[in-house]
Amino acid sequence: MSKAINIHEAKTNFSKLIVRVSNGEEIIISKAGNHVAKLVPISKKQKRRLPGSAKGKIKISDDFYKPLPKDIIEGFENESST
Repeated sequence: MSKAINIHEAKTNFSKLIVRVSNGEEIIISKAGNHVAKLVPISKKQKRRLPGSAKGKIKISDDFYKPLPKDIIEGFENESST
């Protein structure tokens, strides 16, 4: 659950807020009654990337490396000049 505090309180108690956030709490910081920022803990668990995990799931079309049709190329060239 998030708790909202004003910016003055956040500046005054920043170290204490960091401790609370490191314990899993989310803190919303408000300025003039408007929420402007959120302090959240950084996820310590990062998924490890497994090389080759998409093998057999992706197929590249045989015409992938063929030149694009002329009308599409012209569309890109006209778009860049605007």
